[in-house]
Amino acid sequence: AAHRAFEEGPWPRLRSPERARFLFTIARLIRERLEEIATVETQNVGKPIRDSRDEVGAAADCFEYYAGAIPRIFGETIPVASPGLDFTLREPIGVVALIVPWNFPFIMAAWKGAPALATGNTVILKPASYTPLSALLLGEVCQAAGVPPGVVNIITGPGSTAGASLAGHPLVGKIAFTGETDTGKQIMHLAADSIKKVSLELGGKSPNIIFDDADLDEAANTSALAVFGNAGQDCCARSRAFVHQRVYDVFLDKFVARTRSLKVGDPMDPETEVGPLISPSQRERVLGYIRLGQEEGARLACGGDIPTDPGCARGSYLLPAVLANVQNRMRVAQEEIFGPVLCVIPFRDEDEAVRLTNESIYGLSGSLWTRDIGRAIRVAKRIRTGVLSVNCNRSVHIEAPFGGYKLSGIGRELGMHALSLYTEVKNVFISTG
Repeated sequence: AAHRAFEEGPWPRLRSPERARFLFTIARLIRERLEEIATVETQNVGKPIRDSRDEVGAAADCFEYYAGAIPRIFGETIPVASPGLDFTLREPIGVVALIVPWNFPFIMAAWKGAPALATGNTVILKPASYTPLSALLLGEVCQAAGVPPGVVNIITGPGSTAGASLAGHPLVGKIAFTGETDTGKQIMHLAADSIKKVSLELGGKSPNIIFDDADLDEAANTSALAVFGNAGQDCCARSRAFVHQRVYDVFLDKFVARTRSLKVGDPMDPETEVGPLISPSQRERVLGYIRLGQEEGARLACGGDIPTDPGCARGSYLLPAVLANVQNRMRVAQEEIFGPVLCVIPFRDEDEAVRLTNESIYGLSGSLWTRDIGRAIRVAKRIRTGVLSVNCNRSVHIEAPFGGYKLSGIGRELGMHALSLYTEVKNVFISTG
C-alpha cells in the first residue's frame, strides 16, 4: 500500500503548500485530542501524565515545525568548470519504515513521521509491542486530516517478525529506528542486502559533569529528573554523575535529599514525578544491576527498594537509587541500565573528567555544570557526544539536531538536519555548450 501510494498516488507530487496544510492539520488535531492521547500514552508506558501531556504537545509542535519547513526544502546551484548550469534537487526516498521504542512512543513517531511526510515519502510506522496504542491514535489523526490512503500505515507486532520484515523488505527504501544498540546492529545486517538507507538512535550512558564552581543547588535539584524521569528509561538519562572531588560529598548529600523527595506513585496523579517501569522483567533487570553495583564495591546511598505503599503494589515500581563511590570501570558505570539508577563518580581535574566521560562505548547526550565559560567551551569541544548541555539538562530542541556518536547511532534527527535523512540528492547538469 505504501509503495502504491508513492508510485501512483498524489502525495510525492503535491505542491509544497498543499503538503504543508496536511501537516498543519495533523498538528491541530493532535492538540484537539491532547488529553485523550496523553492519557493513553500514560496507560501505554506508565509515565506521569504531566510528562505525557508535554510530549503530546511537543509532537504537535514537531508536525508544525516540519509543515513550515516544507517550502524550505531546496537544492543548490553549483559553479562547475564545464559550460552550463549545475543544480541539485532533494527528492523523497520512497517507502520509509519508522520503528519506534516503548519509552517515548508518540513523540518519537512525530520526530520521524513529520520530516518523512514533509519530504514526500510514504511511511510505515511500527510501534513497540509494549506500547502500540498511541501510534494507532496517530493513524486515526492522519486519517481525520485527510492524508491520502497508503501514505501513513501503522503495523503492530513484535520486532522479531514485523520489524525484521520491514528491515529486509525490498520495497522499503529506508529504516529509521530508535531502540537498543543490539537491535540496531541487527537492523543494519537486515538492511544490507538491499542497501537500504538506515538512521539509528540507540543507547546511551550520558554523563553529568559537576565542576567545583558549579551551582550545586541547581545542579542537584534539576539533575534528579534528568536521570530518574520516565523511571530512568531514557537513552539520554544522565546516569553517570562525574563530580569534582572537592564538592563530591556536598553534591551527593544534596542529590540524595532531592531524590528522596521525588513523588513516586500513580502516573495518572498530576503530582507524580516517577511512575512504574515498563514491566516486571525490566524492574528485575534494574534490581540486578543495583545488586551488581554493590558487589563491585559501590555504596547504595538511597533507594533501590520496591515501595511498600499499597498504591504501588500493582505496578513495576522502584524507588530511585543512587550508587556512590562508583569507579568508571564498573559494569554499572559502563552498561546501560535503563532504569532509575545514578552512578556518582569522583574526578580530580578537567582532564580526568574528560577522559572518564569519553571512556564509554556510547556518546549520545550529556551535561556539564560550571560558571567558567572558558572551561565550558573547552570541555564541550572535547566530549565525544552528539548533544551536550551547559548548566542545564535539556537534550532536545525541535529546531536543533539530535543524535549520537559511537554506538549511540547514525544520523541526526530534528531540525533541518533531519530532512537529509529522508531525501535523496539528485544532481542535474544542463549544458549550454
